[in-house]
Amino acid sequence: MDRLCLFSYWRSSASYRVRIGLNLKALPYDIMPVHLLRDGGQQRTPEFREANPQMLVPVLQHGQRMLRQSLSILEYLDEMWPEHPLLPATARDRQRVRALAQVVACDVHPLNNLRVLQYFENEWGVPQAERESWARHWMAEGFAAFEALLHDHPSTGAYCDGDVPTLADCCLVPQVYNARRFGLDLSPYPTIVRIEQACLALPEFQAARPEAQPDAPAT
Repeated sequence: MDRLCLFSYWRSSASYRVRIGLNLKALPYDIMPVHLLRDGGQQRTPEFREANPQMLVPVLQHGQRMLRQSLSILEYLDEMWPEHPLLPATARDRQRVRALAQVVACDVHPLNNLRVLQYFENEWGVPQAERESWARHWMAEGFAAFEALLHDHPSTGAYCDGDVPTLADCCLVPQVYNARRFGLDLSPYPTIVRIEQACLALPEFQAARPEAQPDAPAT
């Protein structure tokens, strides 16, 4: 098998999703750090733009192929290596897991993404306290919906869907990490917190944590 190489930033939640998926599938991979803040952002270099014209991480290199967008990367892994599936067996359950994943990846995360917050700062001069308030607001909106989708649903188990981690958990745990960074009160979301803790008890999630990455600051 061609060696997998993940272009990643330690604190990028989209990269975090893919690291979790790779670990759950027990796939060996190398990390190629892309520092999103150093030197004006290494994602803006000509070399990285060639890998991803969007100037976003993650990018997963598989042989000569450069794979982009975290959710499509995770589904690619599922199709290439079906063992330890990230999606359930039935179409109905797969739809639910994809929908949960997209609540985070399509509706919550883009509004508190680094480039959005940097635009507020650099173009409009929005103070840090207001930028963080913006991020907390949209995370709270998304988490309220996510909690409602999980709470008392017959498919919710130890994890978002059943008793095996899925694509939905790969997306949820990094977003909860972001929420903690921004100081969001998580007490209104007990199901989310319970599932996050169940996930973080697994070595695959622990190994994917931002602090465990080779490019994480020593402190």
